[in-house]
Formats: sequence, C-alpha cells, structure tokens
Amino acid sequence: MSKAPYVLGVVMDPIASINTKKDSSFAMMLEAQRRGWTLFYMLQESLFADNGIAFARMQPVQVQDDPQNWFSLGEPVTRELHSLDCVLMRKDPPFNMEYIYTTYLLELAQRQGLLVVNRPESIRAANEKLFTAWFPEFCPATRVTRDMQRIREFLAEQGHIVVKPLDGMGGSMIFQVHQDDPNRSVILETITDYGRRTVMAQRFLPEFKQGDKRILVIDGVPFPYGLARIPAAGESRGNLAAGATGVGSPLTEREQVICAAIGPVLKEMGLLFVGLDVIGDYVTEINVTSPTCIRELDKIYDANIAALLFAAIEQRLAA
Repeated sequence: MSKAPYVLGVVMDPIASINTKKDSSFAMMLEAQRRGWTLFYMLQESLFADNGIAFARMQPVQVQDDPQNWFSLGEPVTRELHSLDCVLMRKDPPFNMEYIYTTYLLELAQRQGLLVVNRPESIRAANEKLFTAWFPEFCPATRVTRDMQRIREFLAEQGHIVVKPLDGMGGSMIFQVHQDDPNRSVILETITDYGRRTVMAQRFLPEFKQGDKRILVIDGVPFPYGLARIPAAGESRGNLAAGATGVGSPLTEREQVICAAIGPVLKEMGLLFVGLDVIGDYVTEINVTSPTCIRELDKIYDANIAALLFAAIEQRLAA
C-alpha cells in the first residue's frame, strides 16, 4: 500500500470502449487502486485553462478486473489539475495538433507541481518514429523526408523498404515497397500526399517474420521479457491491432545493449513508461504516448508490470 493517499488522474480514450484483456491503461488503474490511490477519469477534450491555471472536468472512477463490468463512474467534478498528485497521459494517437495542445495544458499543470507521466514536453520532443534517429547505431538504414525522389533513391539503394507516416499507430498506413513493385509510385504518392507529408522510410527487415518485439522500459529499466508479435498469415505487419500473435521471450544480449543505451536517455527525459519496438537487431520505433502490452506480458509471466511503474511514480512523489 502507498504511504500517502495519492490522487491519480488518467487521460485516456473512452473507458467504455476499451478491451480490458489488452488495455495497459486499465492495468495501471487496477494497480493504482490496489495501492489505495483515488482515481479520476478524464477525456482529452475535458482539459482547459483559465487565467494560467489548467483544469479538467473529470469523474471519480472505480475499476474491477471483470470483462463484463469493469468500471463505475461517479458524478463529474471540475478540478485544478495540479490539485492531483499525478496524471497519466494515456490518450492514443494520432499525434495531431489537438494532442500537442493537450500536452501544453498538462505542461502548465506540471509547472504548478503536478507529476505527469510521461513528461509532456518529452512526448512532444520524442516522435515515436523519428526519435529512433537519435540512436542511429541501433537502427536500420532510415530516411525521413517528404521528397518522393529521395525515397525512390533510397529504395534503389536498399531494394526493399518500409514506408510509414510519422503520426500513426497500430500498423496503420505502413507499406512495404520493392524496387520492382509496379505500384511504387502510387504508394509514395499516397503515403506522402504527393510530397506534402513527411514520412519515414526504413530498410526492410526480413526478421519481422520472427516477431516485432515490444520491450517495456520502466523508468529507464527494461522488463526482462518482451512480447514478440508474430504477423498473421499473409500479413506484413507485426501489430496486435493487425492480427499478430503475441509470444513472450527473454531479452537477447543485443536487446539488453539497446536498452542500456536508450534507457538512461528516456529516464532523464521523464519518459517513465516507454515501449521499444525491436525487429532482429534493430529498434524501429520508440513508443512514448500510450505504450501497450502490459496485460499480455503479465499473463505470460505472472507479473505485475504496472507495480514497477507505480513504484517509480511513488518514489518521485515522496522525494
């Protein structure tokens, strides 16, 4: 149990529509409640500011691990965000301007003493695709551009690439492109919106068939097992949302090296809960907005990953 009656706010997608068997935000709420925290639920659109103070319209919430009846809400109240102890920013992408505005409101509350997980300015700074460029020694050959000719040149160099938008999630709008693909121009026109949208192109990694591995990093330290997401038959994306199957596996030596290099940077940036996506020997994404896979890994390894996160949060609150 906690040493203090902490109060937690969770900014998330509508709680009535979540899949409790897979939802990491739900796992976090269950753990906070087990520790005696008071919980408040809020939607992104409920945040606002008045005269330099960040507020939100929120509802007390109680949760239970019952797939038929997993939450109950109290009467809505409007509170200053910094009157809470901690807020989890767990709204799913797309990472659009509304998302950025929400991080500004959370940052305002942070300046007034609120602990926000993950730190709002670091969420803005660490684009989940492009942030990998900060660690080029651990990434496949990568090019970020909206210039279709530069992507064609990259394709000619690599022979087989993956292209994806910088603001998507769940495997949406990810294309494989071969040098001899007759549709390559159509794909590039679509993904870049005829050169108006910046995208990422990466060398294709055939190891994806063995799984796109999600590694959860809590306050800079990786959970010692990852979830290898094995693509469904006929599918080129290793995302659970795209039908992949999750298989647990211990971290390899290479993955431990990757985490040892990236983990301290994440900790320094106040990114307490992060999901690294690793294919073969390479990091392909660094997920900082609302990483998932707690529930799957907890089930496989009889673990409680959310407890590791809340231990780190409570340590900060007690400091």
